[in-house]
Amino acid sequence: MFADDKSIENFQQLFFEFKKYLELQKEYTKLEITEKLAILLSTLIMVLVLVILAMVALFYLLFALAYILEPIVGGLMISFSIIAGINILLIIAVIIFRKRLIISPMVNFLAGLFLTDSNK
Repeated sequence: MFADDKSIENFQQLFFEFKKYLELQKEYTKLEITEKLAILLSTLIMVLVLVILAMVALFYLLFALAYILEPIVGGLMISFSIIAGINILLIIAVIIFRKRLIISPMVNFLAGLFLTDSNK
């Protein structure tokens, strides 16, 4: 059945083409992983920078608010205590709503990045 040399050549050619296809798929996968990791790392760095800048801005705004509250509440210590209470309430709100504020958006971003077909 396979005694014909042309059939053997066809199988050899098919094998070499399949091997070449697998090598190209490997290279494509490497490129796709590199692209997605670059997007992920750049997004993480951007979020980190934004969080740091937001924390610095919030620090100075709350510091200014403490000095604004000083004449109203009668003392700097009391106004800083009020600001500390506001900070504690913000921390509690983030802890309570961490799934909605942090976990769900992160999961949606990662799922969208790694599970969607990039050919579309």
